[in-house]
Amino acid sequence: MRHSSIALAWAAALTLTGCSKSEEKNTHEEVDETPIVEVARVHKQDVENKQSYTANVEAFNENNISPASPNRIKSIRVDVGDHVRRGQTLVTLDRSQATQLKVNMDQVEREYNRAVQLLKIGSGTQAQVDQLKAQLDAQRAQYGNVIENTSLTSPVSGVVTARNYDPGDVTGQLPVLTVGQISPNVKVVINITETDRTKVAKGQKVEVEFDAFPGETFQGTISRVYPQVDPTTRTFQAEVVIPNPSEKFFPGMFARVSLSHGTNLNVVVPDRAVVKQTGSGNRYVYVYKNGQVSYNKVELGQRIGTAYEVLQGVNDGDSVVISGQSRLADGVAAKLK
Repeated sequence: MRHSSIALAWAAALTLTGCSKSEEKNTHEEVDETPIVEVARVHKQDVENKQSYTANVEAFNENNISPASPNRIKSIRVDVGDHVRRGQTLVTLDRSQATQLKVNMDQVEREYNRAVQLLKIGSGTQAQVDQLKAQLDAQRAQYGNVIENTSLTSPVSGVVTARNYDPGDVTGQLPVLTVGQISPNVKVVINITETDRTKVAKGQKVEVEFDAFPGETFQGTISRVYPQVDPTTRTFQAEVVIPNPSEKFFPGMFARVSLSHGTNLNVVVPDRAVVKQTGSGNRYVYVYKNGQVSYNKVELGQRIGTAYEVLQGVNDGDSVVISGQSRLADGVAAKLK
């Protein structure tokens, strides 16, 4: 009985000793909390130097429809947005003035014919005939001008872009209608910075995108570059002509114009590597080297699909962190995944 008690005591002592050593081992064992990151090696690439400009579509030409002299409007046969053809009658004006002119012209014409007959029988003079002939020519010209302006036609095929009067109004300084020519071409006007002015030339090809046609790219050509700089915006204007034979594009539509200015050799990094600093517009990239990371502020250029052009802040051949950034800070140690 005594021997059994001793054995039990000895076993209990061994058990307590074992537990104590295990707890001591767990207490002193260190957990490795070094952040694990995934990196990508980046290199310089030829990046197309594109500059984008926004603008609104304009008619290739705009034609103001107005009478030569003020007159009362009798009818307007079209409205804004209507398509018109060349030679189509758009506006008719009051003819009362023309009616009175016709009466006066007929009277002068009768007097002229009478003077011619008198001259033939020796009862008149050539001076009287010449004087009446001059009056008749003037009356005919005035009457013809008024008749021409009592019916206003479109000089081009296009679309009505403005209407400033209603029937019964008397015309004034504003045109009655404006007709924009939108086929076979339309145009946009872009504002070019002083630094880009020398990179833009007449005849240069451009790409144009429209919000109304997502995913589609259209071609255009720079048709004119103005030599004057706007003193307020410090920009130059350039006109871009865009083919529009099927009249897909209308005045006022929003357009983005992209011009290529050659290529630049710059580092390109995955967009996953770019970190935006909270509370600012600054962008950063973690660069991994020799087991540590540095938090580099970067200047970004163009977005290229799922990557960014980096103008400053990352060097050719650097390893940039593309996952695991949430546990990083400048100068901390990191392990590769």
